[in-house]
Amino acid sequence: MLYRYLSLPLLALFLCTCAPRTDETPDDTTGNERLPNLLIVLSDQHTYDMLGSSGNEQILTPNLDRFAREGTRFTHAFSNQPVCTPYRGMILSGMHPLKNGAFINDAPLLPNKTELLGELLQDRGYQTAYIGKWHLLGGDRDRPVPKGELRYGFETLLTNNCHVDFRPGKAFFWNENDEKEYFDQWEVYGQTDQALAYLDSVDTERPFALIVSWHPPHDWGKFKGEDGKMHYRYDSMDELMALYDRDTLRVRPGSEPTPDLLRMYHGHMAMVSGVDRAFGQLMDKLDERGMTDNTLTVFSADHGDMLESHGAILPKQYPHDYSNHIPFLVKYPGVVPAGQSTDLLLGALDIMPTVLGLMDIETEQDYDGRDLSQALIADDADAVDYIPTWLYKRGVAKNQNWRGVVTHDYTFAMGRGEDSIELVNVLFDRQQDPHQLNNHFYNPTYAGVKDSLQRITYDWMAKYQDRFYGTEEFLRIRPEETWMYNYTKSPLELFAEEAAAAN
Repeated sequence: MLYRYLSLPLLALFLCTCAPRTDETPDDTTGNERLPNLLIVLSDQHTYDMLGSSGNEQILTPNLDRFAREGTRFTHAFSNQPVCTPYRGMILSGMHPLKNGAFINDAPLLPNKTELLGELLQDRGYQTAYIGKWHLLGGDRDRPVPKGELRYGFETLLTNNCHVDFRPGKAFFWNENDEKEYFDQWEVYGQTDQALAYLDSVDTERPFALIVSWHPPHDWGKFKGEDGKMHYRYDSMDELMALYDRDTLRVRPGSEPTPDLLRMYHGHMAMVSGVDRAFGQLMDKLDERGMTDNTLTVFSADHGDMLESHGAILPKQYPHDYSNHIPFLVKYPGVVPAGQSTDLLLGALDIMPTVLGLMDIETEQDYDGRDLSQALIADDADAVDYIPTWLYKRGVAKNQNWRGVVTHDYTFAMGRGEDSIELVNVLFDRQQDPHQLNNHFYNPTYAGVKDSLQRITYDWMAKYQDRFYGTEEFLRIRPEETWMYNYTKSPLELFAEEAAAAN
């Protein structure tokens, strides 16, 4: 049977049943029904297609698949910018990275710009905690996050900031005394034990908000393959690797199952199953403590992993689905429909306002993201027309900058400049080509579609004051004349006028 590779602990976690809710649900200080708890669980570099509930028949994710059946599964959730720090900045602020400051990796959020998620919930009496990968401190990664405003409203913070050695004895965290402590187990399991202990310790008279952030299935190094090239390393714990037979693994369409690529898939999928096991433990703890019915639980990921699809050199930072299409599962009994899959488009920008909407917490803050809580509850897949997507890079990699949009029907992105690499000038037909094997960016048959999506891209760029001029023909526009400052004319019209004047 499918689960013949599962260890007994994994099998037990999969077969466990939910405990009934207790009647001891305290009221808040206003006399109203108690505010809901919030649990956000994140993995990193975990693509949408690496879940059984997404149709992957070879990945072993029984706990996450069960969770998807108990809540709502988004089929069209995306990381607007498929990079770790920007994603985290967006979910904690609901703001575009050009506003919150976290526009590249290792950039902290700007202070006092907005009321961040942890700060907002703390002000409303929540116990707040963050356990696991942080990646929002900036500068040197090997240091604790100082107490104060750089913790963004989280009272309890147990993190290594950002560290990719997940092995027992190598993985570590900074304790509350700013001392480095090492885990004696795989990092995900150590962080999960910390989260379980926290859930055991919370004051049941007050709501809690806990974010658990695991770094795997992220790569953690490189190896020289049989082909003589360097490839990203994902090998994991023996007990997890034993769940899969490498020789029988199937790779994504369009990829060649070389020994080196199969090794990458093997380790990546093994870590995904480890994440699944840990997630099951968290769900069991909520059941054990009678918290399940009054907890809004979300599972998602920073971004996906290309796993060398489309000839990609990097694991992420591309506009392709394998890079920015993320899992997004949400459960809130009595509020979020159970057993539902929704085609509603959702981006990382929308997560904070949508979560607050589901929790019925009002705020006067204007977000760049949208509150999609009612669209989710009503399963209104047409509530959103597109998701803006982008990448900001500096230095020698600036030619890899791109801007684009994702709709139900298309994925579009345009690179900056004549030296833009082909992988960032893309137009994929999502309906006809779900694996994105045919790039129609230069296909004249899709010229009308390309022009339409390009105009939508410029619209959102104007909204967020993004001074990026698009493909090579727009580089000639002088800043003082751009649509950024005079949007009565499109970039094409401005370029045509300048060309006419030059002649």
